[in-house]
Amino acid sequence: MNGVIVARQVTKRFGGLTAVNAVDLVVPEKSIASVIGPNGAGKTTFFNCVTGFYTPEEGDILFMGKSIVGVPVDQINHLGIARTYQNIRLFPGMTALENVMVGHHTRMKANILGAVFRDPITMKEERATSARAIELLAFTGLKDQALQLARNLPYGAQRRLEIARALASEPKLLLLDEPAAGMNPQETVALTHFIRRLRDELGLTILLIEHDMRVVMEISDQISVLDYGVKIAEGLPEQIRNDPRVIAAYLGTPLEQEG
Repeated sequence: MNGVIVARQVTKRFGGLTAVNAVDLVVPEKSIASVIGPNGAGKTTFFNCVTGFYTPEEGDILFMGKSIVGVPVDQINHLGIARTYQNIRLFPGMTALENVMVGHHTRMKANILGAVFRDPITMKEERATSARAIELLAFTGLKDQALQLARNLPYGAQRRLEIARALASEPKLLLLDEPAAGMNPQETVALTHFIRRLRDELGLTILLIEHDMRVVMEISDQISVLDYGVKIAEGLPEQIRNDPRVIAAYLGTPLEQEG
């Protein structure tokens, strides 16, 4: 089956623990696909397999039709996969602008000598990178805070800055690991609209891990459910909401209330 990302029987073990067990997943182009499940279900481990942090013991992962299993993290990013993290990983002592510029480094051609001697080609590339970073800050609503240190930004702004930095690498596939974690209701609503814009205006394909089921149910084109590393269900939001296996995995908690 065609898809931007295609996982086939992906299995990842840690000693005697099978964190991801024979998971199949196809993410269609320009879709928002969510992976949900209780804590410890294997969601982030699966993300780490897709982005090269872990190498699965079994199975294959295809990106744009080519296997990326065993490909180094930086090369996977260069191919067009970017991600954010459950715990924000910004450079707190750098400005918002500098954080976004760092995200573009995999696309830059300048070398160390060019950076040291400030040759015209390197300077031109740095100016272009800065201009692109400003555009991304404007897109994420952070242009006015470009020169603020990342550590001084409000929590919701830090989340958006992390996404802006990921966008700077020019991805085709963006993985968001619990982007609504720690947000208040107003920030969560704004984030939901923003994720749609990423798909609709930038043409990105998005793979999302999220515990806030209101976000998941509102924006997902497809939802896959993991439990103890196994995919137990997949389908449209309404199908997942009423699936007895999913309800059982969440200990009977109505999905609309899960957060």
